[in-house]
Amino acid sequence: MNLPLVLLHGWGMTPKVWNGLRICLSPRLAQTPALPGHGEMPSPAASLTAWSDAIAAELPARCVLTGWSLGALIALDIAHRYPERIASLVLFGATPCFVSRQETLRRPGWAHGLGAATVKSFCADFATDPDATRRRFMALQAMGESQRRGVVHSLQRAIVPLDDPQGLADGLTILAETDLREKVADIRPPVTLIHGREDALMPLAAAEWLAEHLPTAHLTVLDGCGHAPFVSRPEACAAQLIHAIEHAR
Repeated sequence: MNLPLVLLHGWGMTPKVWNGLRICLSPRLAQTPALPGHGEMPSPAASLTAWSDAIAAELPARCVLTGWSLGALIALDIAHRYPERIASLVLFGATPCFVSRQETLRRPGWAHGLGAATVKSFCADFATDPDATRRRFMALQAMGESQRRGVVHSLQRAIVPLDDPQGLADGLTILAETDLREKVADIRPPVTLIHGREDALMPLAAAEWLAEHLPTAHLTVLDGCGHAPFVSRPEACAAQLIHAIEHAR
């Protein structure tokens, strides 16, 4: 019997972003909860742990958990802290650390993320013009796509309303502050990584690092894709998901 499948979307989007993928997964059903601050669930705090706990409370007892971008960070954290709940992970556009960091006495540097100044600008700009900031972020998600116009159209239909600006601001803070590199080696569920080769938001090198440091991981790289490969290549991504579901225990 197949385990339940749960899909966690990324920052600034709603679960509608999964619509094309869900069609390709049919007749398999998928749960698509909204992240805190992106729907009916308010943001509990500007902390990855708080958001992960809020999502974990709504998960089935055991499932195949899929995450994209911010949703992938949450999925990694849940798998690390609740390994008994996760049979398998499937991650799109994933990274252990969204922001590039300089080396310190306590922690090595990280070159495979957005520049710290760029992320700081996103956070500051969101406070003054949240709508423009969402759309700027969306444009980065679509860069590198061979079918960019269609991807932009799909993302526009799934963009989150500005009903809870504070929740979205909390999500940006989580992206800016999270660094899971020290926890990755302890994540036991098998992981399928799917990454667009031309991802302009999160470099392919981040997924390659995860594939090297996770205990059990497989990386699939899709050519002609940016940060949202499940939007532009839903059939290929659905095939990877179905394989993960059928081999999960």
